[in-house]
Amino acid sequence: MKQLLVGALFLLSLAPLRAQDSVVPPSSATPAPTAAAAATPGLAGAKDQSLTTQIYADEATFDSEKRVGVFTGHVRVFDPRFNIQSDKLTIFIHKEEKEGLEKAIAEGHVGVVRDKPDPKGGPPQKAVGLAEKAVYTSADGNVELTGSPRVQQGLDTHIATSPQTVMVLNADGHLVTHGPSRTEIRQEAKDDKKKP
Repeated sequence: MKQLLVGALFLLSLAPLRAQDSVVPPSSATPAPTAAAAATPGLAGAKDQSLTTQIYADEATFDSEKRVGVFTGHVRVFDPRFNIQSDKLTIFIHKEEKEGLEKAIAEGHVGVVRDKPDPKGGPPQKAVGLAEKAVYTSADGNVELTGSPRVQQGLDTHIATSPQTVMVLNADGHLVTHGPSRTEIRQEAKDDKKKP
């Protein structure tokens, strides 16, 4: 418990925190957080704006010298840029003060949700990725999915047909696939009956 408190204070000391309206709050059934929120660098075009990342897990350890945190057991991450759930999460904090999250590696039963902005100004479309591993890098904002990944956007699903296939969800919600895959494009059935 003492180590958890020290780790939480370490994360809190990394940069000034300001809560953002865009952070998805956990449901009321969520247990109390086991790790503190960490400020992370801004979104593209908003680098001066602080962001808050909330990480929930059953256990957490921190190495303040290496600036590394490891979260295990029912890990859930709520961030304005993405949401992640996994069995284990390892975070790397920039060495420079006030730089925040550098990289995050999620492992085991990984689920990633990322918004894809609507070019017409409507509500964003969600991209949901499933894989055995996901790596987020703050330098480019990409989330790289490996280990038989699959991504669903709307009704369409993109599925790896090889365990070596890599799918990348970039910061603006576009998907890039490297390796063999299959795409399922679905259309909703139209009502052929004409209304009187």
